Amino acid sequence: MPPKPSTSWRAGTRGALYVGRTTNLIWRTWQHRTGAMRGYTRRYAIKQLVWFEWHEGFETAARREYLLKRWRRAWKINLIEEMNPGWKDLWFDIRGDFDEAAPVLASVPEF
Repeated sequence: MPPKPSTSWRAGTRGALYVGRTTNLIWRTWQHRTGAMRGYTRRYAIKQLVWFEWHEGFETAARREYLLKRWRRAWKINLIEEMNPGWKDLWFDIRGDFDEAAPVLASVPEF
């Protein structure tokens, strides 16, 4: 069975938000948490996974991401707070035994 695509929101320390899509939510979240990827999320210290949803296909996830990026900030915050009122970091709920793999994954080169 292929990985299930997802759309997710991440939050930074100064209120910055990031929405993205992936077929591997755990791996992608780990990349953001550790700063393994250069760019917006590393620059603004966006490390917390605060919202996500699953999609049946990558096209659906891409469409949803496109729409969410155009929402007003207040709408984005309302969406996050419907699922996660305390803005809890959901990493600890989704990771499973991923921490055991982290030393191996840390050696993977940047893209």
